[in-house]
Amino acid sequence: MLKKIPDSLTLIFILMIVFTVLTWIIPAGEFQMTELNGKQVIEPNSFEYTEQAPQGIGELLMSPIKGFISAAQIIAFVFLVGGAFAIINATGAIYAGITKMLDISLRHPNYKKVIIPVVMVLFSLGGATFGMSEEVLVFLLITIPLSYALGYDNIVGAAIPFLGAAAGFAGAFMNPFTVGIAQGIAEVDVFTGWEYRLVVWAVMTTIVIAFVIYYANGIDTGKRKPFFAGKENFEKAADLRYELTLKRKFILFTLVLGLIILILGVTLYQWYINEISALFVALGLLSALIYRLSPTKVIDAFINGASEMVTAAIVIGLARGLLVIAEDGKIIHTILYFISSHAEQLSAVISVQIMFISQGFINFFIPSGSGQAALTMPIMAPLSDLLGISRQTAVLAFQLGDGINNMIIPTSGVTMGVLSISKIPYEKWFKFILPLMVIMYIASFILLAIPILLDGAVFGF
Repeated sequence: MLKKIPDSLTLIFILMIVFTVLTWIIPAGEFQMTELNGKQVIEPNSFEYTEQAPQGIGELLMSPIKGFISAAQIIAFVFLVGGAFAIINATGAIYAGITKMLDISLRHPNYKKVIIPVVMVLFSLGGATFGMSEEVLVFLLITIPLSYALGYDNIVGAAIPFLGAAAGFAGAFMNPFTVGIAQGIAEVDVFTGWEYRLVVWAVMTTIVIAFVIYYANGIDTGKRKPFFAGKENFEKAADLRYELTLKRKFILFTLVLGLIILILGVTLYQWYINEISALFVALGLLSALIYRLSPTKVIDAFINGASEMVTAAIVIGLARGLLVIAEDGKIIHTILYFISSHAEQLSAVISVQIMFISQGFINFFIPSGSGQAALTMPIMAPLSDLLGISRQTAVLAFQLGDGINNMIIPTSGVTMGVLSISKIPYEKWFKFILPLMVIMYIASFILLAIPILLDGAVFGF
């Protein structure tokens, strides 16, 4: 394993320098653009080499501010949604809903066969709708004692929230931080195609649940030796509870209602980033009113939530600045022409698998889903046009490549945080998770091929 891997910002700065140098090396070229259904797309057979446009130190230093200007709407979206969800989380409603399920399971041990799938579905819904990721760290102090109570080990306790949320993240149908941003950059109507993504979510969630149950059954039958570490500390932490009060029930109801409104808005009224941001802000404020949070607490929660998005926002802005260098240097279309001319001999089915694997590779270096979307979708979207792949499918390749690999990469702060709190050595987790990764990769290959084989006739794909 590498001893030191550059973080996302360092990597982007390195790539900025690399791209600046490439504008002096790669021949400049351009495709003709044409408008299709109100969107600018590449005319496939129109590539021509043009006059070289090398970028210098001045252009390199100005690229960050240009990137922030170019990505201003998406950056504002990330801040507003992050702040709004922080207000909802400040009420404890989401935590209380999941804690209630855990309490029921502890009181009724005869239900142990259904506890794992039910609780994992809840975490998966969190990953699919509001991008639950770091939040799983809180629940480890509950799910690991729950796992002990059921007769299982640290690995099952960690897998319930982490793999549940990760499966939802990978198959997300309403995640504003991955699907929303990627579709916005790809100039696809935000949250369209959710019907097929719902199928993808169901498949991914079913796979991880079946995998965890298979592991747990091995412990039940004595075929597998359980892994215990720091058991006494986790048992002491089992008293961490969030009471599901009437106010929190109302908040959960409004959150579900808000997601229904979101679906109707994007499908019937073509809502985009502005409308979706307004909806999330409204949900945050309504939750604060129901729970009677003071204005000071609302503002503090919003600021804290938005501040947690600072790194993601900077990555988005700088990643767009990277693309500004490539676009001003007129090398993006040359790169696309080179890739597409070699990929033309491959079928669209094989090409989309290559896109998916490429996203997984990039995810190792840029674990941030929003940052990865900002970096890759400006290239993958037009590339998909050239390869005869729908932009919806390109977005799906991105979210699967990003979400699945988050379960295993050591560069992810969430992954390593989960293992640290759960006291699971990375090597042991790697051995546990590797068979699941193989299964999910195979499932992804199939799920990406279906829209192409059916010629896009799959729920808007």
